[in-house]
Amino acid sequence: MAGLNSRFPCNTCAIICSHESNNGFPEKSRASSSMRAKPPRPRRIILVRHGQSQGNVDECVYTRVADPKVMLTEQGAAEAEECGREIRRMIERDGVHDWKVYFYVSPYRRSLETLRNLAKAFEKSRIAGVREEPRLREQDFGNFQDQEQMKIQKAARKQYGRFFYRFPNGESAADVYDRITGFRETLRSDIDIGRFQPPGEQSPNMNLVIVSHGLTLRVFLMRWYKWTVEQFEGLHNFGNGKVLVMERGYGGRYSLLMHHSREELKVFGLTEAMLIDQEWQNHAKPGELNYDCTTTGPSYFTHFDDHQENLLEESGGESSKNAEVEREGEKML
Repeated sequence: MAGLNSRFPCNTCAIICSHESNNGFPEKSRASSSMRAKPPRPRRIILVRHGQSQGNVDECVYTRVADPKVMLTEQGAAEAEECGREIRRMIERDGVHDWKVYFYVSPYRRSLETLRNLAKAFEKSRIAGVREEPRLREQDFGNFQDQEQMKIQKAARKQYGRFFYRFPNGESAADVYDRITGFRETLRSDIDIGRFQPPGEQSPNMNLVIVSHGLTLRVFLMRWYKWTVEQFEGLHNFGNGKVLVMERGYGGRYSLLMHHSREELKVFGLTEAMLIDQEWQNHAKPGELNYDCTTTGPSYFTHFDDHQENLLEESGGESSKNAEVEREGEKML
């Protein structure tokens, strides 16, 4: 084998060894790896908005301090500490011993300070890891902001639409949507391969915590649940240092209704149609489609009248009755 090492690159050796260990059939290796059970999905994805920052108290701060460098206030640091304790209490109510937390965090100073204070609630043994993720940063409102111009721009955004309006030298919520789409794919890949824990130590009691910003987290939810622009524009920020919890449902998908009440989600801005979809998420399996999803969005098709819909329902009923009669006939044969 020493001769092989001297003649071939390392990755070539690995291929040769793989062929030898599978009697020259690499397909067997691929087949066996594909048959391995997937790692368990984390129990929760916990969204945390940073604690109160200097900019939340006085917008003039943005005229002299770069947005990524805006700090937490003393109240914001206290909010972050309480948020950590709240998350720990939530996890401990599960009554399991092997739980851990893994953090994704925006690189902005107020998010990092929120994480540092929040993490005080957890011993080192409970923290599986942390990743600083630039795609989780705040919406870019432009460099050092002119206060009077920002008032004008925000008034224009209200008229133009909160999702599509792009700040000069900055971003629109639609731009944030594009980068959050990339982060979501990374997150899904991490979940699928069980990146959070070493092989042999993987547990369904992992909790992912995403520390970010109000609009960014709303866009994340919009992307995850495929909400429409109209539905996004009806959402509100949740408070500084507060959490929104996506919990694994009975079928394996993540639902907001596993942890939150309908009333809480209505305050956040979910409509009745969005709540109905969350109820479906409670029981659906990963990869399943909600074939009644047209009920969760606006009415795109207005050319159907009630008479046509009644006819469709009736014909559907007849079809199901006919199918039932056919099944009964087959049983008798």
